Amino acid sequence: MSDLTTIVINFQTPDLIKTAVESFRKFYPEEELLIIDNGSKDELSKDVILALSKKNSKTKTLFLSNNIFHGPAMNLAIKTTFTKYLFFLDSDTKTIYGGFLEKMMSELSVSEKNYAIGKRDSVNKRGFITKTNGIPIVRSSYMMLKRESYFLFPEFCHQGLPSYENFKEANQNGFSLLSFPIENYIEHAGRGTASKFGYKLGLKSKIDFALNKLGI
Repeated sequence: MSDLTTIVINFQTPDLIKTAVESFRKFYPEEELLIIDNGSKDELSKDVILALSKKNSKTKTLFLSNNIFHGPAMNLAIKTTFTKYLFFLDSDTKTIYGGFLEKMMSELSVSEKNYAIGKRDSVNKRGFITKTNGIPIVRSSYMMLKRESYFLFPEFCHQGLPSYENFKEANQNGFSLLSFPIENYIEHAGRGTASKFGYKLGLKSKIDFALNKLGI
């Protein structure tokens, strides 16, 4: 699949990135894969990532000098990777079945207005999951998108839901975010990096979190 690059972002979780990449490679040994290290300062991350890249010539690496946070790192990956499709895989995942990349690409290719595909949710105006009157999004933990369409909308940024403004405008402009049962193929621990180091969000995100708790 020459039109696809898989992207994994690491921050100081060498144990997680090793599992994520090795389990993915069991099913997709020939796919282009980019590991971005987001300014890790621990002793093991670089060694583990370099070892993973040496095992497979299709695994590329990019080491950032500082942690620019997850959303901006995703944005950087999109700007520096030039395949038609991009698949984002969180570092705290384990691939348990193959076959999903082909199916996701096939569904995206049906229409020019198909933009992203993955586990779909609805979120409220503050970016938190809701069951009523929400904005459709796909979880960035394991999603695929069309690179060219990404640049039509606001960049992913550093906030609780980095893709919120991007997906909101995509919906407003008639682009489709497709649902796919990716959780049947990939196990996602959730908050793997955040549970160790936190999200380090700004004041606005903290206020949004508090207001959402209050139902405002």
